[in-house]
Amino acid sequence: MAVETKTVLYPVRDVEKAKSIFSALLGMEPTTDSPYYIGFHIGDQEIGLLPQGHNQGMTGQVTYYEVADISESLSKLVGAGAEIIQGPMDVGAGLLVATLKDLDGNVIGLRQPA
Repeated sequence: MAVETKTVLYPVRDVEKAKSIFSALLGMEPTTDSPYYIGFHIGDQEIGLLPQGHNQGMTGQVTYYEVADISESLSKLVGAGAEIIQGPMDVGAGLLVATLKDLDGNVIGLRQPA
């Protein structure tokens, strides 16, 4: 299963401060700025800030790996000992995401483009 990291999401409580910090870090303003998602697109990498991330149970950043078949990837990871946190969910325009945790509780994100 060859994968690439495409998206890293951070839960944030203070949206304006987080935007300021990440704008300074990345040297750019957000390319997406909405009440539910602030995104910085750098090449084929997306850095996202989630204002509701903590309310959704996020305790830290989650890296999403792009896979061709999310169901197959979930099956392989569960077979290797991972536990599903959230099964495949369409987050818009056919983009599917899912999260799992490994035996140490580290969260692994998967994304399947439309």
